[in-house]
Amino acid sequence: MCGVCGFIDFNSNSDAEVLNKMVSFLNHRGPDDRGNEVYFVDNIIIGLGHTRLSILDLSSAGHQPMDYEHFSIVLNGEIYNFKEIKNELIFLGHQFKSESDTEVVLHAFLEWGDSCVSKFIGMFVFVILNKQSNEITIVRDRAGVKPLFYYWNEDLFLFSSELKSFHEHPLFKKKININSVHQFMDYGYVPSPYCIFEYCHKLNPGHILKFNITKKTFEIKKYWDVNNYYSLPKIKISYNEAQIEVDKLLHSAFEYRMVSDVPVGVFLSGGYDSTAVTAILQNDRSNKLKTFTIGFEEGNNEAPYAKDIAKYLGTDHTEHYCTTKEAQEIIPTLPFFYDEPFADSSAIPTILVSKLAKKEVSVALSADAGDEIFAGYDIYNTYLNKLTLINNIPEVARKTLGSFIKIGSLMTNNKRYKNRLDLMSNVFKVDKKLIPQALFKSYFISSQEHNNNLFNFRSQYKNTSFDNDFLDFNDILSIPLAIDYTMYLQNDILTKVDRATMSVSLEGREPFLDHRIIEFVAQLPSEYKYGKTQKMILKDIVHKYVPKALMDRPKSGFSVPLDSWLKNDLYYLINENLSPKAISESGLFNTEYVTKLINAFLRNEIDNRAIIWKLLQFQMWYKKWFS
Repeated sequence: MCGVCGFIDFNSNSDAEVLNKMVSFLNHRGPDDRGNEVYFVDNIIIGLGHTRLSILDLSSAGHQPMDYEHFSIVLNGEIYNFKEIKNELIFLGHQFKSESDTEVVLHAFLEWGDSCVSKFIGMFVFVILNKQSNEITIVRDRAGVKPLFYYWNEDLFLFSSELKSFHEHPLFKKKININSVHQFMDYGYVPSPYCIFEYCHKLNPGHILKFNITKKTFEIKKYWDVNNYYSLPKIKISYNEAQIEVDKLLHSAFEYRMVSDVPVGVFLSGGYDSTAVTAILQNDRSNKLKTFTIGFEEGNNEAPYAKDIAKYLGTDHTEHYCTTKEAQEIIPTLPFFYDEPFADSSAIPTILVSKLAKKEVSVALSADAGDEIFAGYDIYNTYLNKLTLINNIPEVARKTLGSFIKIGSLMTNNKRYKNRLDLMSNVFKVDKKLIPQALFKSYFISSQEHNNNLFNFRSQYKNTSFDNDFLDFNDILSIPLAIDYTMYLQNDILTKVDRATMSVSLEGREPFLDHRIIEFVAQLPSEYKYGKTQKMILKDIVHKYVPKALMDRPKSGFSVPLDSWLKNDLYYLINENLSPKAISESGLFNTEYVTKLINAFLRNEIDNRAIIWKLLQFQMWYKKWFS
């Protein structure tokens, strides 16, 4: 795991010192080695920067930027099957100087061009400069495990693993994108490809950006899309055959994530996803896996469940019960590591468990994506039930009912019901073919009242995964699964884990995000995933390794008691960041309305902790990067 950054400067205002400053802000992503190289093409200055967390080939042979012939590369991530690709390249006549996967990527690109990415199993962002064709190629992995921001304005192109590097370039313009502020207040993150700043974007997962330096233009093309697999005909396969095949894929994917020249551990919560990773890996080896769990004095506490699973499987288990003080001390650091506004409070325990693991290992496997792949969220049940109800209403009656629901919204004084009525009214009025995604989107966006009163601006709402065309999908459940895979998983979960692990220089790996798993499971009949129970096929696989009785409990997850914290120990943060004076500094929010929201929250008149936390995280971020 590493950090990459750089620039293409057509005005020649950048130099090695600027590049060095950009790289220095990524030191937490790779404290083991740093590399900065400046290249000149005519009067154009090109910089490639890299910070290295040494995982494969710990020698200096893995130093980056790495050069071969007229190519130079910087890479963030891992190609787990690099040895197989290397053997194929050796057969074709290539020679290698190191045991690193970066050198394999460089030679693979030389041999096969852009299509080399189809051979890679891994998580990656790599940037390759072709000094012969004057072209830079940037590639992001299929699921978006590794991040990539880019900036293009006034003949300056910047790129980086984290947005904070851009602040170190003297010509970077920090202008807030008001449309992105609106999206953040809806979702708690800024969805890809958008960014909190104007002129900035995130490169979408499964995409390649090619910058033609001579022509001063770039184009972006897609090389992989999960929707392509959900739209394929469902595989005709028995449940038992499907279970065997999924089990094989999990074994292969999980074992690949153990490829390392440094110690590897597993985050174990005791839920089905982390238990699947731990059980399958421990079953195939005699040495004890290192597993790590965080327990809490307050909020959800999964530590006892994880301890029982670890004891049954025989892992080398470490648990730590965090005090409220330890958890709260993380909060002031969030705006630095999450350098866009980010409001998932489970970032706090994720940083804490990363700190715990870093004491013993340099790599930790995190079991994210099980819910998105195998249909594990409770919301899917609510969604399917409501969708069935709506679809049974004739279209004319449905649109009329939508109008009556809107009238009910205008008449009620209950803000909670008003919000739901507003959203359902909109769902009832859309065309029938758009109802599935409109209904699912309604669970995530803000109320009309907030949209009308919260902001001091009018925004132009940008399309997201909710607005894709799903007409060729083969079943209704595939729509929310595909949206969550491309929207929530990438922008929330993977962002959370990447920044949390990297904050302590720990490499986080995502075994479930092996693309072979989703490509197969997306084509399975939905009843294999959401049948007698949620995540049915994954649960039945886990029960082969761990007794069902040990797993039979309600779904939990990381959570912290935001309500009590904000009203007591952390009230000072509200006082500092959400006062009328603080709110007025950005000029983005309606000070009077925000004050009204805060007072209602503090008086327990309404449970609006989610919007208070979003406002707080935005204000803390604003103070960090604009003061």
